[in-house]
Amino acid sequence: MKPAATSLFAYRELILTLAWKNIALRYKQAYLGIAWAILKPVTLMLIFTLVKSFVGIESGEIPYPILVFAALMPWTFFQESASEGVTSVVGNTALIKKIYFPREIFPITSVMTKLVELGINFVILAALMAWYGLAPSPYILWVPLLILYTILAALTIAFVGAAINVYYRDVGQALPVLLSLLMYASPVIYPLQLVKDKLLIQQAAGEWSSLFYTLYTLNPLAGIIDAFQSVVLRGAAPDISAMVPGAMMIAVLLPLSYLYFKRAESYFADVI
Repeated sequence: MKPAATSLFAYRELILTLAWKNIALRYKQAYLGIAWAILKPVTLMLIFTLVKSFVGIESGEIPYPILVFAALMPWTFFQESASEGVTSVVGNTALIKKIYFPREIFPITSVMTKLVELGINFVILAALMAWYGLAPSPYILWVPLLILYTILAALTIAFVGAAINVYYRDVGQALPVLLSLLMYASPVIYPLQLVKDKLLIQQAAGEWSSLFYTLYTLNPLAGIIDAFQSVVLRGAAPDISAMVPGAMMIAVLLPLSYLYFKRAESYFADVI
């Protein structure tokens, strides 16, 4: 992995150039411009808040609208980074056929592009915190690490998905749908505490409860979302026990995903 990092550093200017190109093309001739970056999480926040008024989801001391917006921030960043990372190689066919450079630059650039939108959502989150009278605590220093963790989770999918998508274009179409379904298996609409109460305290699944909770937290976004809400809104340290299963899975799968991508990239120009 060290040689790969050195190679990417050598192409840092190309990465920045491609990232800027992606941002410019995304919003070129768009009437609302960069406002599209915030439309999805804000709209989902309003919809989920409406649903909550009928279903009665317990959000604790934190107002539900800001709690769900804080959940949507890392989730939307992960979902769109992974989805665009998967289609990034196919979307740059012309460059691939002209010159050689590390092809992993494309998925990485897709993630960097989404960092801009994530930054805009942080401004909205700050405004919501001021509206509800919530002040940041020193635990907010965890945020950069949580963002890095989310990037690694997105790249785990992006690397292997981008390689497969060169051969089977259905992957790029199916992934956004699959990730939308995964959102309901992540603590976005409901807090992780509800899952913990049901499985670890109430033992809703009997003797299988602890196993089911561990399987639930194998989803890296479960620990990421809960930790993000805790350090930003609750003024508390992240629940490390909820993050460990997902972190262990990423530690195993990310190198495998990257190795598969590097092995497949030799044939991209021929197949694409």
